Amino acid sequence: TGQRPAQRAVRTAPPRPVRQPRAPRQPRQPRQRLTLARPARRIRGALIMVVVLLTLLGARLVQLQTFDSKAYAAKASKQREVDHVLPATRGAIYDRNGQPLAMSVDARLVSADPLQVATGVKVKNSRWTVASIADTLAPLLGVTVADLTTRLTKTTGTDPAKAKLATYVVLAHGISPTVAAQIAALKLPGIASSQEQKRLYPGGDVAASIVGFAGTGPNGPTGLAGLEYAFNKLLSGTNGSQKVQVSVGGVAIPEAGQSVVPAVQGSNVNLTINRDIQWQAQQAITAQVAATGSASGTVIVMDPRTFEILAMATAPTFDPTHLTPADKANLGNRAISDVYEPGSVNKVITLSAAIQEGLVTPDTPVDVPPTYVAGGHRFHDAEVHGLEHLTVAGVLAKSSNIGTIQIGQKLGSQRLYDYMSKYGFGQVSGLGLPGENKGVLLPVAKWSNTSLPTIAFGQGISVNALQVASVYSTIANGGIRLTPKLVESTTGASGIAVPTPASKAVRVISPEVAKQVSDMLEGVTTDQGTAPLARIDGYGVAGKTGTAQRADGKGGYTGGYTASFVGFAPADKPQLVVEVVLQNPVIGSHFGGTIAAPVFQQVMSFALAAEGIAPTGTTPPTVKINAP
Repeated sequence: TGQRPAQRAVRTAPPRPVRQPRAPRQPRQPRQRLTLARPARRIRGALIMVVVLLTLLGARLVQLQTFDSKAYAAKASKQREVDHVLPATRGAIYDRNGQPLAMSVDARLVSADPLQVATGVKVKNSRWTVASIADTLAPLLGVTVADLTTRLTKTTGTDPAKAKLATYVVLAHGISPTVAAQIAALKLPGIASSQEQKRLYPGGDVAASIVGFAGTGPNGPTGLAGLEYAFNKLLSGTNGSQKVQVSVGGVAIPEAGQSVVPAVQGSNVNLTINRDIQWQAQQAITAQVAATGSASGTVIVMDPRTFEILAMATAPTFDPTHLTPADKANLGNRAISDVYEPGSVNKVITLSAAIQEGLVTPDTPVDVPPTYVAGGHRFHDAEVHGLEHLTVAGVLAKSSNIGTIQIGQKLGSQRLYDYMSKYGFGQVSGLGLPGENKGVLLPVAKWSNTSLPTIAFGQGISVNALQVASVYSTIANGGIRLTPKLVESTTGASGIAVPTPASKAVRVISPEVAKQVSDMLEGVTTDQGTAPLARIDGYGVAGKTGTAQRADGKGGYTGGYTASFVGFAPADKPQLVVEVVLQNPVIGSHFGGTIAAPVFQQVMSFALAAEGIAPTGTTPPTVKINAP
């Protein structure tokens, strides 16, 4: 065929690349450190740092302005602000005519910083020493040099080795602003003064047992006795405050402004007391206590129409402006705190109850034997006598124990107890003064065989003077008992007087019985009665004497006597009640008709004139003393 056969394709592998010989390894060059040598890098680094710092600062500002803002604001305020207390003026206590019995005046508290005193006297060329400071201040402050030296060098702590000088001690309270200015002018190192109040009692001991006294407390005067104590919160008011911004040196910055919370002045307390009558009662009872050697004495003057107390005087008493350790026993009010067995002044309760119950009348005859046995005990009258034929009025006028026992037996124990309770025995008076003793009137279930006869004439029970005065005020008021009243009103910062609430009236006996008893009491001051010394020219006087044995606290009666007289005038239109009590007289007589009645006459005469009460001019009633 003449053709060549096809040739088979032969696959051949690609040629291998020729491996080049490896270049020799170059030695590693050291890594170059980043430096700020170049401007760009310095700028970037600075920016990063600024951003970080600003971020931290911003976070801190957020923390300060939000989470910690109140705490730091309080610390800053505390550093630049100083708090000053604005003391509230303590309220005054006035009598019924607006005469002050207690008031507050501006004064200064003088203090020392013993550390500054010591530092100041060491200053070169200082003319002061601790001794010369004490010598200079002692007469100005009214204290001893020795006491002042002790205060100026006072240390703190109980370990002498670790003791340090104190930084604040009080040197004296109640210093007058004039004296404080004199002290400031001396420029004594470490001596300072601050404003406070001083309690002043213009009348001295007049009404001291009523008003009481106040001491120096952390927030001003604080009542410690009497009305000062009972009305302390009302009298004190509320202290204010003043925030003043000061410089680093402690100097006030007027331009910075002030934050002031004004003080609220304490309320004034207006009493029912008449200062003039109170003074006269005080003089009279003080003189009679001295003349009779009595342990103590009390005079109470009341208006029976309102039960307002016009005077409540005790002796011995005290001057609240100048208290001494010897006054401790006399700081209370004996008219309400001292209790005693009333004796014959209590007979008016027994007789008025029997008349009210219809058991007797003033003219009912009573045969009074020389002695009388009741409850297994033999009783007798104060004076020895034979068989007497008296009326019920005569029993009261002659103060017969035996006659009163017989009338009390007709009344019975339970009714006698009930009337004594109605008259206020065994109960607090409601006067509100601290230290009142309500006395003892046991329930009938605890009475012994001799309780009825002894209680009928005023032994075997105990009362205070105000309770007895209230009994006679009840009779003088037509048989209606009220709560005794000493505080007429209170006047707050507004100047508006707020009267004290009226007391609830309690009917004890009828007006008719009260008039009958009043007429019987008028017979006591006649020549046939036991108290002619109580009479007052031109006025009818109704009253009753009391001479009771004093219990010795051991179940016996060896403690002397209580002599008393209580009565009212004008008898036909009563406007004043006066009670006089003398405890344990030892000079001369111990009978109420001879030593208490004259004081009654003196005080009642003065009070009638002071209140402008004229004689009524009526004819005294005829009182039958002796029975046919």
